[in-house]
Amino acid sequence: MNGSNVQVPKNIFYFEVLLYLSLLIDVLSAAFLDRMPDDITESAKLAINFIAVAMTLGFVQLVWLAARRRRNWARMILLAALVLSTVSILTTVGDTGLQFSTFVDVISTALTALGLFFSFTGDAQNWFRQPE
Repeated sequence: MNGSNVQVPKNIFYFEVLLYLSLLIDVLSAAFLDRMPDDITESAKLAINFIAVAMTLGFVQLVWLAARRRRNWARMILLAALVLSTVSILTTVGDTGLQFSTFVDVISTALTALGLFFSFTGDAQNWFRQPE
């Protein structure tokens, strides 16, 4: 069975769509919400933006590896990133309260959580056990 001939299970499709939607929200949030401190240099802002782009591309690759290449380790990295995001959001809400940018992060994290839920349930359970 070639990877291009394999029918993706419904839950894996939902996983993929929800995680890409979450990443789209993250990209739009980074583009339109100014979260940079005022006291950093332009080169530091450029470096932060470069790191954000590189991380987003890395997450796109991880979603693709999990959904299309059945790489369980990629799904586990996404799960670990979800845990870190949740801790970060809880810390931010504890420090500054629920602001609009934090609300956007909560929506993105909820989409990721729902997508990962789909990747562990239903017809997705055997997806990572079968060879590509």
